[in-house]
Amino acid sequence: MDTLERYKKVFIEIFEIEENSVEDLKYQDIPQWDSLGHMSMVGALEDEFDIMLEMDDIIDFSSYKKGMETLTKYGVKFP
Repeated sequence: MDTLERYKKVFIEIFEIEENSVEDLKYQDIPQWDSLGHMSMVGALEDEFDIMLEMDDIIDFSSYKKGMETLTKYGVKFP
């Protein structure tokens, strides 16, 4: 499984959504992505990629696409 698939899998599992709903997803677009869901997703991403996000990055993590930008700062490479 490549990095993008692993990243997408976290969103699908945490928010219990279909794969085709992921790429345009933004914070609070769906009821599951509230503050509690946000922290669950952050924790799952930290575990998946063995990283520790800084608080500013957690706060700025406002969409699926923005999250990819954020993770690249931590050495996660997307195809």
